[in-house]
Amino acid sequence: MKILALGAHPDDIEIFMFGTMAAYAAQGAELTFAVATDGARGGRSDPRVLARARREEATAAAALLGAAPRFLHFPDGELVADGALISALKTLLREVGPDLVITHAPNDYHADHRSLSDGVRIAASFAVPVLHADTMGGTGFAPTHYVDISAYRDLKAQAIRAHQSQGPEQYVDRARIQNEFRAVQCNGVPGSLAEAFRFEPRFPFADIRALLPPAPPLRPVTPIPNANETG
Repeated sequence: MKILALGAHPDDIEIFMFGTMAAYAAQGAELTFAVATDGARGGRSDPRVLARARREEATAAAALLGAAPRFLHFPDGELVADGALISALKTLLREVGPDLVITHAPNDYHADHRSLSDGVRIAASFAVPVLHADTMGGTGFAPTHYVDISAYRDLKAQAIRAHQSQGPEQYVDRARIQNEFRAVQCNGVPGSLAEAFRFEPRFPFADIRALLPPAPPLRPVTPIPNANETG
């Protein structure tokens, strides 16, 4: 199986979907990471220096799963779903030939995220199903699928920490809290972590469950006796 993860910025894959990519790697899937922008506006240092540093950080993080990221080199903060982006995405899809694409939700907080989501939707067309990753803080996001990432919590934290230019500890904490909540939301066993996703069925792709790693094991549901019944 071939999985393509697409992030707008060099640390987006690590924050929103790295646990799931680790689960795919454990299943023997072929992973491709792709980053749409150069990340040059993600800090206060010289943009050229920062872009180079962030590329190196993304490369180090992807290497934790034996992957090498592809960089599309669009300017950070200026991404739009125009012909140039869609053409680049179509070329990437032809070269990779993925069975599933994972990218940002169309209502995510960052304009670059939304533009990439729109571009992927158009570029994917009839070629491949598209799965949308959780938003920052889960704002406005209604999951349809969950992936158990409990075994990869430390690896995900390590991947986020590879992005030292971004003050990664805040994102390690945010991701952990969100992944804990998503596990509770899907009734996962205590101590589990989950990444959440949303899939919008469209022809010819209606059901992608067979393409996903397992969800967290569920806690047994104990029926509450009816107080009006007598034993």
